[in-house]
Amino acid sequence: MAIQPFQLPYSANAVRDLRDRLARTRWPDTIPGSGWEYGFELEYLQRVCRHWQEQYDWKAEIEWLSRLHHLQYITGDQSIHFVHERGRGPAPIPIVLFHGWPGSFLEMLNLVPRLTDPASHGGDSADSFDVIVPSLPGFGFSSRPTERGMNTARMASLFAELMSELGYERFASHGGDFGAGVSSWLGHRHAARIIGLHLNYIPGVLQARPPTRRGLKSGRTTVSRGRGHVGRRVWGLTTIFSFARRKPSPTD
Repeated sequence: MAIQPFQLPYSANAVRDLRDRLARTRWPDTIPGSGWEYGFELEYLQRVCRHWQEQYDWKAEIEWLSRLHHLQYITGDQSIHFVHERGRGPAPIPIVLFHGWPGSFLEMLNLVPRLTDPASHGGDSADSFDVIVPSLPGFGFSSRPTERGMNTARMASLFAELMSELGYERFASHGGDFGAGVSSWLGHRHAARIIGLHLNYIPGVLQARPPTRRGLKSGRTTVSRGRGHVGRRVWGLTTIFSFARRKPSPTD
């Protein structure tokens, strides 16, 4: 079976090991009173470290996350973790939410109740969504790629397959940062299936160039070095499309 239940892992030994390693942190020197002028403020980072070491309750966090429906999609040697929450409305629109780099599916969880149950947040139940929040390959609880070529174009095809497995012929997509590249490639290669796209923080958009025909076929991206970070430059559908009002009903 391609889609299987997924149980969030917890290891008391791993937590103890992490706390031991945090306790052995070797802190760098800093110029007194420099604050954030030369980078991360040392005292602030030490407070964060103490919080993770002494206060953060990993088991409680796992229990809190377990209230959601976690699944995994098995395809070849790749295992993709995702959250799948059904909308509470007459005909929910399926939407997949992609996180960025460095990030995880946790970024999107505050959106889930607002999208699945808008009536409980001052909205209309007719505007509800079926929400899918995946962990990109190599992130979170998804497995690491074992071969070269797992770029944003290939990820888009993988998630198009996942949506088919879930019974969604047409769906909407949101992505930010690295996830914006995945969403953009869904629009390029699976346009007939996309109800609408919503993108934010599109890396390199100010310097983007239209893709060549060869680039579109290969799924290649170019790397932009500058402005303090290395970004994946993907020429995407940068316009925010409004969602079509024809709402597909997924098969159960």
